[in-house]
This record gives sequence, C-alpha cells and structure tokens, in this order.
Amino acid sequence: MWLKPEEVLLKNALKLWVTQKSSCYFILQRRRGHGEGGGRLTGRLVGALDAVLDSNARVAPFRILLQVPGSQVYSPIACGELLSGSDVYWAIATGATLEEINQHWDWLEQNLLHTLSVFDNKDDIASFVKGKVKALIAEETSSRLAEQEEEPEKFREALVKFEARFNFPEAEKLVTYYSCCCWKGRVPRQGWLYLSINHLCFYSFFLGKELKLVVPWVDIQKLERTSNVFLTDTIRITTQNKERDFSMFLNLDEVFKIMEQLADVTLRRLLDNEVFDLDPDLQEPSQITKRDLEARAQNEFFRAFFRLPRRERLHAVVGCSLWTPFSRCHTVGRMFASDRYVCFASKEDGCCNVILPLREVVSIEKMEDTSLLPNPIIISIRSKMAFQFIELKDRDNLVESLLMRLKQVHANHPVHYDTSRDEDMTSPVFHSTSMCSDHKFGDLEMVSSQNSEESEKEKSPRLHPEALISVFQQAGSQSPDSRMSREQIKISLWNDHFVEYGRTVCMFRTEKIRKLVAMGIPESLRGRLWLLFSDAVTDLASHPGYYGNLVEESMGKCCLVTEEIERDLHRSLPEHPAFQNEIGIAALRRVLTAYAHRNPKIGYCQSMNILTSVLLLYAKEEEAFWLLVAVCERMLPDYFNHRVIGAQVDQSVFEELIKEHLPELAEHMNDLSALASISLSWFLTLFLSIMPLESAVSVVDCFFYDGIKAIFQLGLAVLEANAQGLCSSKDDGQALMVLSRFLDHIKNEDSPGPPVGSHHAFFSDDQEPYPGTDIADLIRDSYEKFGDQSVEQIEHLRCKHRIRVLQGHEDTTKQNVLRVVIPEVSIPPEDLEELYDLFKREHMMSCYWEQPRPMAPRHDPSRPYAEQYRIDARQFAHLFQLVSPWTCGAHTEILAERTFRLLDDNMDHLIEFKAFVSCLDVMYNGEMNEKIKLLYRLHIPPALTENDRDSQSPLKNPLLSTSRPLVFGKSNGDAADYQKQLKQMIKDLAKEKDQTDKELPKMSQREFIQFCKTLYSMFHEDPEENDLYQAIATVTTLLLQIGEVGQRGSSSGSCSQEGGEELRAPALSPEQDSVFADTSPGKIVQDSQTFPEEAEGDWTVSLEHILASLLTEQSLVNFFEKPLDIKSKLENAKINQYGLKTLEMSRQSQPELKLSSL
Repeated sequence: MWLKPEEVLLKNALKLWVTQKSSCYFILQRRRGHGEGGGRLTGRLVGALDAVLDSNARVAPFRILLQVPGSQVYSPIACGELLSGSDVYWAIATGATLEEINQHWDWLEQNLLHTLSVFDNKDDIASFVKGKVKALIAEETSSRLAEQEEEPEKFREALVKFEARFNFPEAEKLVTYYSCCCWKGRVPRQGWLYLSINHLCFYSFFLGKELKLVVPWVDIQKLERTSNVFLTDTIRITTQNKERDFSMFLNLDEVFKIMEQLADVTLRRLLDNEVFDLDPDLQEPSQITKRDLEARAQNEFFRAFFRLPRRERLHAVVGCSLWTPFSRCHTVGRMFASDRYVCFASKEDGCCNVILPLREVVSIEKMEDTSLLPNPIIISIRSKMAFQFIELKDRDNLVESLLMRLKQVHANHPVHYDTSRDEDMTSPVFHSTSMCSDHKFGDLEMVSSQNSEESEKEKSPRLHPEALISVFQQAGSQSPDSRMSREQIKISLWNDHFVEYGRTVCMFRTEKIRKLVAMGIPESLRGRLWLLFSDAVTDLASHPGYYGNLVEESMGKCCLVTEEIERDLHRSLPEHPAFQNEIGIAALRRVLTAYAHRNPKIGYCQSMNILTSVLLLYAKEEEAFWLLVAVCERMLPDYFNHRVIGAQVDQSVFEELIKEHLPELAEHMNDLSALASISLSWFLTLFLSIMPLESAVSVVDCFFYDGIKAIFQLGLAVLEANAQGLCSSKDDGQALMVLSRFLDHIKNEDSPGPPVGSHHAFFSDDQEPYPGTDIADLIRDSYEKFGDQSVEQIEHLRCKHRIRVLQGHEDTTKQNVLRVVIPEVSIPPEDLEELYDLFKREHMMSCYWEQPRPMAPRHDPSRPYAEQYRIDARQFAHLFQLVSPWTCGAHTEILAERTFRLLDDNMDHLIEFKAFVSCLDVMYNGEMNEKIKLLYRLHIPPALTENDRDSQSPLKNPLLSTSRPLVFGKSNGDAADYQKQLKQMIKDLAKEKDQTDKELPKMSQREFIQFCKTLYSMFHEDPEENDLYQAIATVTTLLLQIGEVGQRGSSSGSCSQEGGEELRAPALSPEQDSVFADTSPGKIVQDSQTFPEEAEGDWTVSLEHILASLLTEQSLVNFFEKPLDIKSKLENAKINQYGLKTLEMSRQSQPELKLSSL
C-alpha cells in the first residue's frame, strides 16, 4: 500500500536489496533472501539484521525507488528502506507480495513515467511525485472510510474545502472527490477533482500557482477515455471551446463511471424533459450520492439486460448458482431481485438467462443446507416448474424480502390458476390457434368477478378476436408442400425445446433458443413467442379489460393525433390483403388511438403504424397493443417522442460500431452521418419498411429476443455485404441505391406464404436479375461476425452518445435562434453567441439552485426554438446588471424591473432571447431618438406602475407646482427669453408627427420626474458628469415649463394665479434655483410641503417635447450618441455571472467564483 512520504537516512547500509526492474526514473527492488530458492542462510541473516534494526522486526520484501538522473537522491516509493551509502530516500508504499508491488509499478509506468520528462528541475520531479503519492494516500483513506460510514470525516473535510474554494450555494451538493492531475499543455497540475450535482470542479495549488476550473455538466459536449503521448489512459472533457485532460487516478474506471452517470443524469434532467418525469431518481438532485449513482447504473443495466419496465426498481444482486436440468449441473451467475421480478443471468454471457415474474411464482422456500447444496432455495411457479438456487449469501434476509414482495404482488393482482386442464406445460398465454400443431397453451383467469369477461364484452367495443394473418392467409404460389414441411419441422423443433427448457415466460433462455430464433419462428407460434420474449404477456395478464376501456374512452375523439393516425392508416402495409379492407384498418385504428390515449407524451409517431400493422398480423388485437407498449416504452426507449432522441442516440452508436468493425468502409465514407440517415428507418421500423415483409418478420423475431443488439448487428452485416459497392459509390445517392437494391432482394425461403414486397422498394423493376440473399444466412452472419456486443457495452455507448446528441440539439436550437435574431439587430454574430450563452446559463443556474417557480418552467424542447429558454424577472435583473450599458447604481435594479415589464408583451412573466437582445441592441447601437424613445417607454405604463418599487422617493406623491416658473442658473434677462422659445418650440413640435410609429401616450409629471431621476443616475461617474448634470437641469426646467404651457392651453381659459400670458421669472434664492438642490446621482430632493397637490394627469409632456429639448444640449447628444463597447461587458459578465448569482444565494461577502471558459 502507499505510505506517507518520509525521509530516511542510514549511513554505510549493507547491500540488502536486489534490483529486479528499472527505468530512467524508477527502480523496483526485492529484499535479499526473499523468494530465493537456495538462499535460506542469506534470508536468515537478513531477517536477523531486520530484527535488530527495525523495532517491528518486519520489513516489506519489495519496494520501488524514485531515481532522478544526475541526482544522488533516491526515493523508495513502494517500500520504506534505503540503499547503501549516505543517500536519502522517501518511504512511500509497501509491497508484501510481488503481485502487489507490480500493481504499483504498473500504475507508475502508466501514469507517471512519461510525465516526469516535462519537468526541467529535478527538485520539481521529487516534489511532484511526493505530492501525487500523498494525494493517493488521502484518497485510499477516504475510500476505506466511505465503505464503513455514510458520512466519513474525510468527506466532511473535503466538503468544507469545496465550499470554501468555489463559493457555491448550499444547494450545490458535493457527490465525491478524487486526487488527479489536470493537463495544461504538456504540464500536469496535481490537485483535487470535485464532482457535484451540477458541476465538475478542479482545484490545484502547485509551485505557488493556484488553478480553479468550473465546468457545468450541461456544457460538456464529449466525455471520453483517451490517451496522449505521455499517458495511456486519461479522461477528456470537451466543451464548446476547450479540451481538458485528467489523469493519474487511483481507480480510473470508477471515476469515469461516476462522471458518466453525473453527466447523463444532469443533461437528461435539464435538457431532455420529455422523459424527465419517467425517471423519479432524477427528480431530487440534492439527494444524489455516489452510492445512488452506482445503484442507478446497476439498475439501468438490469432493466436493459432483461428489458423490463422503466419503473422497475432493483433491490438486490446476489451471486449464486442455478440448477439447469438441460445441462444437469449448476450454472454460476447472479440473481437480480426487483419489485416484481426475480431474474438470473449466468456468468458466461448468453449461457442461461431466466425471468421469473413474481405474479407467476407460487412459493419461495428454503431447503436444508448441505455441503453439496449450500444455502439453497426453491422458487416454484404456476406451470409446475421449480428453480433451485444455491450458494446464496444472507439467504434468510433475501427470502424474507422476496416473500414480502411476493405477497404484495399477489395482493395487487390476485390470480388463480385454472387446474381443470391436464396440460403440464402451461403459460399465461391464450390458446394457440395453430392449425399445424395440437400444441396448446394454458390460460390464466383473473379473480375480479365470475362474469367479468362477459361484462367487459358487453361494455367494450368489439375487438378483433384473432391474429389477422389467420384470416387473410394466402396460399404460396411456389412449392407449397416444401414450404409447409419446413414450417412443420420448425414447429417440431420448438415443441421439443419447450419440453426441455419450458414454454412460459419463465423458460430457460440459452444459446440454443437464440439459434432457433435466428432460423425463424414458425408463423403459428410467432405472436405468442413475441409476447413471451418481450414479457408483454405479464402486462396483458395483469391488466384485464384495460385495453377495452382505453378503446372505449379514445374512439370518436378528434384531435391532431387522431388526424395523423387517419392519414397514415392506409399507408400501413398497403400491399397486404389484411389492410386492404376495413377489418384490418379498424383494428389498426383502435390500437394506435388507444396507445396515444394511454401515453400522450408519445401520442403517435410515424413508423408506429407500420410496426403495429405487423404486430396485428401475428397477434390478437389486445396482444398487439401490449406488444406495442413493450416496444415503445421498454425495448426502444425514447424512440417515439417529439425529437426521437433514442433513435438518434442509436444512430450515433451505430456510427461508432461501423468505425470499430468496418474500418475500411468508415475510412472511405468520410461522413458517416450519410449512412446514419439512410439507416434511421432500419431502427425506427425494424427493417419492416425497407425489406420484404416475409423477410423482415424474421428480423423482428430476433429483435424481440435480443433487443436492439439484433438491429445493430444486422445493420453491420448489411453494410459488410455491400462494402464493395459502397466504397465504389461516388455520392450518397449512389450509396442509397446500392443498399436499397440489396435490401429489396432479401428473400425468405422458409416462409409458408407468398412473397410480399416492400412498398418502399424502388428498384424492383431492374432489367438485369439481381442475386437475392436469404434472410436466414444474413442473420446467421450477423450473429457470427458481430454478435459479440454485450448489453453493458451498448448501454455504455448509448450513455456516451446521448451527451453528444443532446448537445447537438442544443447547438441546433442556438443556431436557429441566432439565425432569426441576427438580421434584426446590429450586434455582431459572435457577440450574439456570447449573449445567448449568458442567457441560457442564467436560466440553468436557477434550475441548479432554486425551487421551480410557476412562472419559470424548466427547459421545454417541444416548444419552438425561440421559446425553449425563457427567463423571469429575477433572472433578467441579473443579466441586465451584467450586460446593460445603462447602469444606474442602486437605481439599476428598478430600471431592470421596468424594462422586464415593458418586454413582457403577453404578461406571462417570462421573456425570450429575441426580446432581450432587441432591447440591448437599442441601448448599444440605436440612434439617439431610439434610445430616448426606449427610456420614455420605460417611464410610462405598463413599464412604470402605481406600485413601482421606487416608493421611498419623495417624487412619487406630491407633484411639482407649476404655479411659478423654474429657472436653473439663469439671470432675469435670460429668463425673459423663455416665453418666445417655448412658444416657437411648441408650434414646431405640433407640426411634427411620427408617421411610422403609433403615437405614444403623454407622460405625466410623476412619470417625468422618474424619467429625470433615471437620467441623473445614468450620468453618475461619467467623465463629463458635471456638464451632463448642468445640461439635464436646464432641459428639465424647460420641459417643466412646456408641460405648464400645455396645461394652461388645455384649461380653456380657466382662472389661474398668474395674470396675462407672460411668465414671471423673479430672482430665486440659491435654494430655489433648481428643482434638484442636490444633484448627486440617484437622489433628487424637493420640498414636498412647498408644492400643493394637483390633479394627476393635468400636466403632461410628450416624447417629441423631450427629444427636442434634449437635442438643444450638445453634451446630452454626445452622451447618447457615443459608441459603446459590448465586448468588454461580455467578458466581465462571463467572469462574474456565477459570482453575482452565488452572492445573492448565499448572502455572504466571499470572493467571487470565476467560471473557467472551457
């Protein structure tokens, strides 16, 4: 194990060590006498010396030394002693066995050996190695403590450091932490990696330099394991602008799995809300722990491996052995116990799998413990089969929990078995309608009531009672006898298999059954075996009458989904006679409409009609419905929704498999996305739309048994068979022609019916005969050449590529929004991208740390692009403070609120990016009249309300008196000229009307005072501050008098305190010189008692008045027309956005967290 580095010095030491391995930096040594066959005497002498020199009388037999070239300093890294002479060593770890020390040596070679060459200073090499080993020791200690305690002291210490270093709000939960190195160019920085629920953080303080990195999980576009010239294995994080490599982990596999889980959970929670509600584990991110992530990964694998419902929760995984009667031995494997299932998977992949629904289980009993059968239990099922498990650890607790869940399942779905039948091989499937065999299935009856079936028939609409192919079976035109004999042989083989391996959903699933499936399932058994392989039979038996009720509720209702269904009904297998009449069309309509009613999140998607048509051919109507449920909700998750994320993820996985298995083809096809677009229909319709039906159903057979793996391997087999033609194709169109011609000529020699061509094939009229390929040969090749992909590997690839697909959708959304916004604003496109990122990040930060508010919904990818990200008033205020050029000190927040109310046209308390950017564009790039107009609108309703936050200002209540003229710093002579100026200005403005814009309402005196206050606040700290204050005071006085003149003109000769038309301008005292005695920014003082209250709305001024008055002052014109730099604002916003948010959340004066622009 690794030890804390400790310097040891011993002079004139004997030659007690023998070198076994060496490199330019490291030496592996063995204690002399240890492991030597003929060195017993030497070993005893060395042992005696050890007893004398070491108080513990124990010296580890192996060690590793750090050797710096050109230095006399040696450092034992894997053991704690020293060489001869007076050299210095650092004891770092011990090795009791050769295997243990070799593990340390291998780790050093892989992670440190090639790294040390980048250091120029030899002391830096020693410091780096010692620091790295200390970090490994701390990580090992914390890992051991974490296994013993839920909240170890080491984790609490790490949490304190995490909070102090990154200053996140308390809601940012730390999940785990690791010691590692972050590479900056060719130089590694030793530090600590902190993984929290929303961020990946790295902290390093090395050689006097501090480094902090913060990467939100939602910004990660790629997460992969890779290698560089120095290290064989690193974790690479790719964001929009940078790549970061992390390496030298104690357990890289564990770290990568946790990172992958966190990235997947966070991205799906924040970016993929279409399936968010379906996974309750993701709904409480503050409760996520490292142990939870590991359990979730195991749960995901369990559900994918056995293709069980997403709501199924795994409770226990236990190593055991299962008695397999067909091999007459116990098969080693693992038992998986969940809410409603007990499953078994053999250690050897594909050897034997078993699925036992608890509703099929009769009893779970413990047997006597013997040496031959240690800790055995027997699970008996209704079809008179029993499964014996042995070598179960903690058997008593396991049986107790299984019995408890068994009792619960039977209480929720009470059943009784019909024992009147004599068949000993039964299943919860309806009787076979096969005319080719007397093979029968038993049935399962519900206990709800004796007349339940009759009452359901009376209530529910009339459903088609049998599979359509039994009604619309066509006679084959070629060699019907030989075809039927092949069918009979297959049925005989399957019946033999049923006898030995079981015929229910609880059958032993082995490599033999896979071979039978690859040969093609007999048509008479196809529908029932699909039910068993997919476990749709359990759903069918658990929900009696459910489908009939759905049909009754959904039929007759008209909506967008039903219109889409009606449009596609006659496009579903139109070449098959079953869908050339109303019987098949009506059944298809009922199944699709019922499913859309059951699952409105999916509703109806194209390609569901083709799949359902084939299901109806081989299964009864209600069975076809539950098969569709199994496919859409379990076997092809996320395929049939608004964005078909699941299908796109599998297309991306398929591209990687092409690169791995068909490298020559991948090299020729520079852009594999073309092949992916061609193969999309292969996955969405399981080859049904591009292959003759009698051949495609064999593909569906494999799919129901092996899941999506069958489609991946068959797709690879198709590409390999056409590799030569694809490599010689000149463009995508020619490649499409090659594949389409091949797929259209795939035949099924064993099909008992006539060939039914694909209606999507468009190369069937070739003049030259095209050689056909038998589907059985193609499937066999796919299993032999590409069948090595395990479920675990596929799920890992899905997780990896889901990140890329979701980020691809985010990029598409961004580009579409920018494409709409760019022509309408003058902000450069690169700055618009930065603004979009800030806008989106502000939305995300609220999702990270705040409880969802009614007015701030989560990201909704189903909305139009421009509306997918919207922010509320609080989020807008943060962005306004960061990027707006109109900063007004303490008044900024009030101005932001008014701006938000102005932009919120539909009054839903949310604004989108386009409105936000349009407002900023006016502030930065608008003409003066546009800026003044925006300011004007910010100070009239709806932006300015009666309940405006500026309630403490004395300007809100009393209005300025217009009973006396107001002059700012003017002598009596100068003031006398105002009357003529005002009259002329009013006449000029009366002639000018804006013909293009709707006339804005006039501004009241209260609103005007708020307008002036905003202007004063904007001028604060401007280089021309004094000139601007002087100018705005002059303009304010002028406008107040304009408003007074307008008020008099509207009074229609009413009495006033002033006589005549002249405006008196008596000399004013300094205190009365101005409306604003104190011109400090954001503060306007007036004697509210001096001015009597007047009727609201009598005094008004228009936008034209304000604009014309402002134009008279050159300093004001210069202020509003000077160019503004948005780039510097954006740079500061990227640095300070997190700090502003965390400051508000934590309410603490701590250093701001700087977000690394990765």
